[in-house]
Amino acid sequence: MNFWYHSGDVFFVIFHSAFLVFILTGWIFKTLRPSHLIALIFTALSWFFLGIWFGWGYCFLTDWHWIILDHLGKTDIPASYIQYLILRITGFNTGAQLADIITAGGFLIAIILSVILNFRDYRQKRKINNTIRF
Repeated sequence: MNFWYHSGDVFFVIFHSAFLVFILTGWIFKTLRPSHLIALIFTALSWFFLGIWFGWGYCFLTDWHWIILDHLGKTDIPASYIQYLILRITGFNTGAQLADIITAGGFLIAIILSVILNFRDYRQKRKINNTIRF
């Protein structure tokens, strides 16, 4: 049974980290911008809508990962996935407040860039379509 929990732990570290990278950088690639904006919206819904019931900043991926870590006997797990990831990779404990600032700042920058670039792409596409009328 421990094999499956260890596998789940590795899966969540890889998947959740890849999702974080996508959240932070998906706006760079024009073809990914619509998907990136959707991912940002779902993240915001998890943090703010589900957060009404489960606590501000709630992430179901983090919650599921913490359940697995609990089964593996891990204790003293930070509430923040960013804090946990930095601690796990570097051994440095950022503290909850710094981790929250990093998380909120990265998300805010990503959502601003994504909205601006998606809007610009939409306007450019609309402009091209309007000039091609017959």
